[in-house]
Amino acid sequence: MSARPLSPRPLIPARVRKLIGGLGIMAFLVAYVAIAATLYDYLPDNRAVHLAYFAVVGLVWGLPLMPLMSWMGKADKPVIR
Repeated sequence: MSARPLSPRPLIPARVRKLIGGLGIMAFLVAYVAIAATLYDYLPDNRAVHLAYFAVVGLVWGLPLMPLMSWMGKADKPVIR
C-alpha cells in the first residue's frame, strides 16, 4: 500500500480573487464613508480642523485595503502536468 502524495490545495483563480476583492473593497468603502461622515458631525466648526480631518481621512482609507489588494494582485501559478 503506497501513500499518495498530498496534492496542493487548489488556488483561487485570479478572476475570482479580483471579484471577491472588488466586492470587499466596495463594502469597506461604503462603511468607511458612512463612519467618516458621521464623525465629521462631531468636529468643531473650524476650517483648520476640517482640513486636517479630510486630509487624514482621505489618505488613510487605503492602508487597511493594502493586504486585500496585494492578495488580489497575485498571479496564478502555472499548472505543471
